[in-house]
Amino acid sequence: MLFGLGWPEVAIIVVVAVVIFGPKKIPELGSALGKTLRGFKEELKTPSEDTNPEEEK
Repeated sequence: MLFGLGWPEVAIIVVVAVVIFGPKKIPELGSALGKTLRGFKEELKTPSEDTNPEEEK
């Protein structure tokens, strides 16, 4: 399944996350993670001119 983890391991991770962060904070963390991954993917597809200083040499 996900990163070589089975359903029992994923369930334990979810329960620990809910205990640590609380049920109200989990959607916020998921949203922030999604935005971060989306931005990372966009930057990989279209790198900006500022991120590649080697081309200027």
